[in-house]
Amino acid sequence: MTPVRPIRGTISIDEARELLFGAVTPIARSERVALGNADGRVLAEPVVSRIDVPPFDRAAMDGYAVIAEDTFGASASAPRTLRCIESVYTGQVGSSQLASGMCVEIATGAPLPSGANAVVMVEETERGPGDSVRVLTPVYPTQHVGRRASDISSGQALLSPGDLLTPSRIGALAAVGISQVAVYGRPRIAILSTGNEIVEPGQPLQPGQIYDINRFTLASVIDAHGGVAVPYPTVPDTHEDLTAAVNDTAGDDVLVFSGGSSVGERDLILDVIGRMGEVIFHGIAVKPGKPTALGRIGNRLVLGMPGNPTSCLSNAYLLLVPMLRRMARLPEFRPLIVRVPLARRVVSTTGRHQFYTVRIEQGQAVPAFKGSGDITSMSQADGYFEIPAHTDIVEAGEMVDVKLF
Repeated sequence: MTPVRPIRGTISIDEARELLFGAVTPIARSERVALGNADGRVLAEPVVSRIDVPPFDRAAMDGYAVIAEDTFGASASAPRTLRCIESVYTGQVGSSQLASGMCVEIATGAPLPSGANAVVMVEETERGPGDSVRVLTPVYPTQHVGRRASDISSGQALLSPGDLLTPSRIGALAAVGISQVAVYGRPRIAILSTGNEIVEPGQPLQPGQIYDINRFTLASVIDAHGGVAVPYPTVPDTHEDLTAAVNDTAGDDVLVFSGGSSVGERDLILDVIGRMGEVIFHGIAVKPGKPTALGRIGNRLVLGMPGNPTSCLSNAYLLLVPMLRRMARLPEFRPLIVRVPLARRVVSTTGRHQFYTVRIEQGQAVPAFKGSGDITSMSQADGYFEIPAHTDIVEAGEMVDVKLF
């Protein structure tokens, strides 16, 4: 049997991030999507309005469209009496030309009749006999009127490439009549689980086998941060199978694999990556997650994640998420952070940056980490705090910043 090949050198988490982010190229391709599917996407072309918004002067209140000068001096004790000549509702255009002494009953959002320059709120009026309306307060010109182009004018630059499409920005696009929009494509991330012991969930387990966890945790992270997860079948630990599987993922933007070491032998997939391209680093001084690798095949990055579920998922948060969001042109992810005291003393490994999971109970951070192979270290945790490589003990009661999942 060939002896185990150890990780002979590690780099710091900061060095790993610098190498990884320096190698990332933002997605250049774009696609057109329906406005209803554009939430969370990143705009790929400038948007210039072709219309005014609103496209006409309109009532900003229910009431009466008037010539403002006709109301000057009005009060409850000395109202001004006008003749109502028409009613205009939303979606309608008045047919009358307003002259002095006249008014038009109008609904909020309806076009202002020709000749009117203000709206009196209905609460400041009284209906008199016949078609008469008593105005109890004066209004000034343009009062309670939404002016044409007051929000957006024709020819105005509305949004720029790289803008994240939020609900309010989608609303602005809808306001100018846009039904489809050009957005940057989502990075396609191939997920490859390797190992002779890995079995698809739902299949019976044979002796020595375990269910695939990492494919599903990685896919969830990818889908939540702007990527498209592309899972591939589990690959046995042979050079031939691994080479074929890596070639099968050639159409994707990034290959993320987990595991890949034959028991007691060699890191076969790293041999394959090195032969087809280059291995940029292998081994990070982080706990859990030391056996993490970065490589490149042509223009395509390859991120090798540890096989242990907690190590794989924690490094997905530390490395894959920021890498993916840069590729997808999304803003940096900022998790919610709570500052709470640590419930129990934690001993860390000096020289390795630690990702330590905790539950929040009664206002304290209760340690939840079991081991890198235990998925419940993550599933039963509310978040994590980071222990720097130069720190070996965090005492009970010390305040820690917990990043919530």
